[in-house]
Order: sequence, then structure tokens, then C-alpha cells
Amino acid sequence: MSTSAQDTKQDQHVAKVIGVTVAAAVGGFLFGFDSSVVNGAVDSIGSHFELSEFFKGFAVAVALLGCALGAWFAGRLADKWGRKPVMLVGSFLFLISSIGTGFAWSVPDLIVWRILGGLGIGIASVIAPAYIAEIAPAKFRGALGSMQQLAITIGIFIALLSDSLLQDSAGGASNDLWFGIEAWRWMFFVGVIPAIVYGVLALMIPESPRYLVGNNLDEEAARILREVTGEKDPLNRVKEIRLTLKRESNVSLKDIRGPSFGLHPLVWVGIWIAVLQQFVGINAIFYYSTTLWQSVGFSESESFKTSVITGVINVVMTFGAILFVDRIGRRRLLKIGSVGMFIGLVLAAIAFTQQQGSGDSVTLPDTYGTLALIGANLFVVAFAATWGPVMWVMLGEMFPNRIRGVALGVCTAMNWIANFAISLLFPQLSQSLGLAYVYGFFALCAAISYFYVQFKVPETNGMELEDMGDLRSGKTIPTEVS
Repeated sequence: MSTSAQDTKQDQHVAKVIGVTVAAAVGGFLFGFDSSVVNGAVDSIGSHFELSEFFKGFAVAVALLGCALGAWFAGRLADKWGRKPVMLVGSFLFLISSIGTGFAWSVPDLIVWRILGGLGIGIASVIAPAYIAEIAPAKFRGALGSMQQLAITIGIFIALLSDSLLQDSAGGASNDLWFGIEAWRWMFFVGVIPAIVYGVLALMIPESPRYLVGNNLDEEAARILREVTGEKDPLNRVKEIRLTLKRESNVSLKDIRGPSFGLHPLVWVGIWIAVLQQFVGINAIFYYSTTLWQSVGFSESESFKTSVITGVINVVMTFGAILFVDRIGRRRLLKIGSVGMFIGLVLAAIAFTQQQGSGDSVTLPDTYGTLALIGANLFVVAFAATWGPVMWVMLGEMFPNRIRGVALGVCTAMNWIANFAISLLFPQLSQSLGLAYVYGFFALCAAISYFYVQFKVPETNGMELEDMGDLRSGKTIPTEVS
């Protein structure tokens, strides 16, 4: 075969891998969309149902409990049913949640629909990075794994944009829009569209080769490896996968036990990466940014537009991670991100030391309002280019094959629980302690994240999934990209 023909064939395989990756990553879109669609609706929900600050925060955060539960069981369901059927379950749950939340007539009703949507998103949040890691060639896995976070950021942007457009059309999120239904309800109805798209795409992509090998469908697995990923010796790769699957048969929670406080050392690394990604406060920005900017003097319409701008920054900077994660490595990107997040959060904390008033009537002097805006957006830039996508890449690839499914489920569940804690407490702590202390806490977590990566996190760049078993905390840990 000529060089040009080989290049053409390789390009076709790259295009196919990118295609199935994008389809799987739409699950991340649902995650991002749900994370921020509530941004524009939260004040209207609070006033409509006459909720206190605590219960308003609970209404926002309760979906995350469903996310944690969905993430916990997703890996085992995917091993039993297959990746594609579980993606369809996630799509269906988010679909009915979008409709149910839009029509919610009481607080218990609202909570039930939010939890159901959370279950769907939790499932998608585990299956997407796992599927991408299993289908992607090692040399492209970091960039392709980052597609999950890119999809999350696009989902955030579309949610914020649709919220802004609907609010403008109605003249306020609490005002009636079409068919006498309030604008904030339409914000949730929009979620029906990506839910259906995700379900359709899940039907079109191939099943994971690892699942097929595990169910003795070696020929089908070899065909997918050859036709989609361009594997030159697919039968040999099938044998390698089978060997790793034998070692991980009948894996349960007891298999992630180890000498490090009862768990395998790498599981602790994954847990702390997942927790720190949320404890820097990113979702306090994306769940409550519209409310936040109104509190510093922006009108409702200006606050919506500012949130959309933040969403655009989030999307654009994620491309930075896609470009560099396989070039300079996971650890280096994480440490750069920790420094950037710390600086942005410190600026925001300094700005809010000058807040005037309390409760719902907080304002900032003009100069400090600008400083808060700069600090918050610098934080988003740093997070979007580093910790946002790289955490998902690492959780999808860093564990030995034998425990990957269980470990990924545990770590993702911890990510959702941390997200729940921050989202629930942010409104109340902002009022009782003040935003300066809250952002100061986020800055402290950003500083801790730098040192944790420096001393505990291994480099996984360029390693095949079958080689991850060589990673041990304190033993054979690659620390930088050569």
C-alpha cells in the first residue's frame, strides 16, 4: 500500500474514533446542561415555591445525590448490559426528568424529577469517559478523553444561552412565556432535545471492544478494533484484553481494598482528585453566577448575559486541554491549573472583602465589582483548560484494568457528593459568612490541589490501559512526560 493510501486510511480511522467519541461525549453535554440550566431558574424556583436559602440550595443540589447514585451503579450495569444500553437508560431518565421538572407543581414533585435526572447524568458521567478510554488509541486518548469535558462546557454554555434567551423573551424568568407557562419551566423543557439526541447517537455507535470480549464476541471486537480504531493486529489486542478481563473477573468493592487506609493507593488518588475538582468551587460559579452578578449590581438581563460570556470562556479554554494534554502531560497541566485557579480565587476573595450590605442586597464598589468579575473569569479559564477535562481523562485511564470499573464508579460518586456539598452550602454560607470567606476557602483548596498533584498523582500520558497495573503509589510512578 502506498504512503498516501496508508495516510488516507489512517485519517479515516481517526475520523471514526473522533465520531464515536463525540457521540459518547454527548452524555457530558447532558451533565453540563443540567449543571447550569438551573442557574437561570433557581431564583424563580425559590420565589415560586417560597423556599428559604437552605432549601433553595437543596433544590439545586438534590439532583447531585441522584448523580452519585447513578455513578455508583453505572459501571456494574455497563459490565452486565453493555455500554450502549446503559447510555440509553441515561438518555431516557434525563428525558423524563426534563419534562417532569418543567411541569413540577410542588417541592416534593420537583425533588423527585431532579433526582431522576441526576441518576441519568450520573450514569452518563461514568460511561462516557470509560467508553472513550476503551475505544481510543493510547496516543490520542488524552485529547479524546478531554472531549467529555468539552461536551460538558458546551452543555453549560447552551444552558446559559437558552436561559438568557428565554428570560429576555419573557421579560423575566418568572414571567409567562408560551402557552401561559413561565420562562423558568421552559428552561428545563429545552433539555428534552439533547436527551433525544444522546439516545439516537447511542444507538449508532459500536459497542465497547472490552465488553464484547468479556461476552465471548471476539470476532465482533476484532472487527471494531480494526475498522474503527485502525488496530493493525486486532486479534492480538483481543487476546491482551481477554487476559486483563480474566484478572478482573468478579470484581467488587472488596477488590479496591488496600494498605492505604483500607483502599488501594490509586483509588485514594482518584478520590482526592475528584473531590478537589469540586472543592475549588467551579459549580458555585455555574449554578449561582446569575444570582451572584445580580448581587453585585448587575440587572437580571446583564447577569444572564455575563453568565453566557463565562460559558463561552469555559468552552474556548477547554480546547487548550485538548491540544496540550497529550503533549505536556496530565500532571503538568493540573499544576498549571492549580496556580491559575488560586490567583483568580484570591482576586475574587479580595474583591468581596469590600462587599456592602448583606443577604440579598450585597453590592460592591465599581472597582471591586470589576475585580470580582476578572477573578471569577480567570478562575474559569484556569479550570476549563486543566482540572475540568484532565480529571475525567485520568479517572478514565489511571486504574489497573482489574479494578477500573469499580474504582471509576467510586471516584465519580465522590465527585458528585463533593459537588452536592458545595452546591447545597454555598447560598447559606455566602450569606452567613460572606463571599470573601467562601472564595478564600476555594482558594485554599486550589493551593492544596497543587501540592497534592506534586506529591501524589502519577503521570499516565501515553500508557496503554493494559499497562496501568504497573502504577503504584510510592513505587514505579511516572511523574513527568519525557
